[in-house]
Amino acid sequence: MPSSALPTRAENTSRRRLPQWATAFGPQIVTGLVVGVILGLVARAMPVAADGNENWLVGTVHTIGSSYVKLLTVAVIPLVFTAIVSSIANLREVANAARLAVQTLLWFAITAFIAVVIGIVIGLVTQPGSHTTVTGAGKEPTTTGSWWAFVTGLVPSNFLGLNAKTTLTEGAASTSLSFNVLQLLVVAAAIGIAALKVGAKAEPFLQFNASLLAIVQKVLWWIIRLAPIGTAALIANAVATYGWDAIGSLGWFTAAVYIGLAIVFLVVYPVLIRAHGLSVRAFYSGVWPATQLGFVSRSSIGTLPLTERVTERNLGVPREYASFAVPLGSTTKMDGCAAVYPAIAAIFVAEFYGVPLSFTDYLLIIVVSVIGSAATAGTTGATVMLTLTLSTLGLPLAGVGLLLAVEPIVDMGRTAVNVTGQALVPTIVAKREGILDESRYNAERTGDPFVDDDETVAAA
Repeated sequence: MPSSALPTRAENTSRRRLPQWATAFGPQIVTGLVVGVILGLVARAMPVAADGNENWLVGTVHTIGSSYVKLLTVAVIPLVFTAIVSSIANLREVANAARLAVQTLLWFAITAFIAVVIGIVIGLVTQPGSHTTVTGAGKEPTTTGSWWAFVTGLVPSNFLGLNAKTTLTEGAASTSLSFNVLQLLVVAAAIGIAALKVGAKAEPFLQFNASLLAIVQKVLWWIIRLAPIGTAALIANAVATYGWDAIGSLGWFTAAVYIGLAIVFLVVYPVLIRAHGLSVRAFYSGVWPATQLGFVSRSSIGTLPLTERVTERNLGVPREYASFAVPLGSTTKMDGCAAVYPAIAAIFVAEFYGVPLSFTDYLLIIVVSVIGSAATAGTTGATVMLTLTLSTLGLPLAGVGLLLAVEPIVDMGRTAVNVTGQALVPTIVAKREGILDESRYNAERTGDPFVDDDETVAAA
């Protein structure tokens, strides 16, 4: 057979190529959500195991989902460290670096202020504490917020801000490691600034760090490509474990929280986007992959790698700025957990215990929400933030225990709003400072939220 009759490599590739809906990341995530809901309903309908524990399907989706979040979390330490060092080195090429940092913190505060005011208004209108059938005094939480947490959280306990916790269970000891992103930011920033001060002698280190960052991003890309599987498992576990039974007597409170979150997500953010001359559709189509993962994973830290990636690739924020602003936002920019939720929850607790709130108390809620998320950055969490708010107002901390039944359900919406806001502020600041790549921001989405660098080069 003559060589001209043989199919070319390009022809073979085109014949084997799957349709875009089967290979594009967005449809895969949607498919994962649908499959997850179906698996969750099936698992919920299955009988419990003979020993009284969860059935095999619940155990399976729980293991797969938690393992995926762990994979994302593992990537956070090397990503944040190398990205911060690299961003500080690259900030030499960005004018007004200090101004960018100040603008970022300012817009964190502005959006938090708007969100907490909305939370207070929703709480006053819906009066969630007066429309509940919850009984009992509630149990005080074991972990509470502190205004000193921000100061102590700034001081690194070790090079990577790692914390070890040993638990004794039936005579057996188990040790788990966690990390403090705020401390990691401090360490990485100090090393990056020192490298700049050292000058030419630090160039080999900065080149090594840039190479390591590229390797970490490649590994991260592989992890992110597993997101449809992780999404299916996480949503299946949520449906199977919580369903809607947990809402029960706290349905009014849950609805109030989601109304507040929806107003921030669907009204406040679009208004801010349009006020800066940007397309609302382009923003949400760009940030949507991170928003989805935040909703199902309930972890801003776990979603951080994807949030930073879409902020750069989809929204056109320069990498040297995004790698600073997004990790900072993951610990201090929480419109859902640190603004809307504690405002409504504080009003709920006050109404439940019959404690009247004065105008001064509402001002305190605003102050705590605007700067309190930074104060609890060392121990990030909505429960910690709520205890800080309640203790500042002098309300019973046992009120936190009343809301634990719906904590997983409201946490999904809170985290989705958090993650979206963490991408919004860098986009707004980049636009205001004239460094936003608007051609990338407004580019038509092809189905994939972003394309790997290697794939872009190969396509060219």
